[in-house]
Amino acid sequence: MATGAVAALRNMKVAGNSKSLEEARARVFDFFKLACRSLPSVMDIYNLDDVVTRSQLRSAIASQIRKNSHVTNTKVIDMLLFKGMEELGNIVEHHKQRHHIIGQYVLGKDGILQDLSPKDEGSSDFLKNFYSGNYF
Repeated sequence: MATGAVAALRNMKVAGNSKSLEEARARVFDFFKLACRSLPSVMDIYNLDDVVTRSQLRSAIASQIRKNSHVTNTKVIDMLLFKGMEELGNIVEHHKQRHHIIGQYVLGKDGILQDLSPKDEGSSDFLKNFYSGNYF
């Protein structure tokens, strides 16, 4: 079941250290391309077609990358790339279960199906205080 992207992921390693910010930026783009190329196999492995579309997962990956766009230290960028490669490798090698993927990338805190509607604050003071203090 190993497709070309999955086989390429198995052989790809994160290089040691980026010499410049431009090189680190290029590596981030390469990682994003690799992650997007592995989406069809991830969708098949975890049977996600009924839950999310490929473009929504691509947007979730992009938002995870954009979350760290303020980082300018090349060593930190390399460390984040290493962590991203490990995460992608774990997903492609099926080291996670379906509910992990759905919870983290579909319904997660910054996920695409997050419920942003105002919560019913109930009528009691206790619930009003609870809702005001526990919803971000």
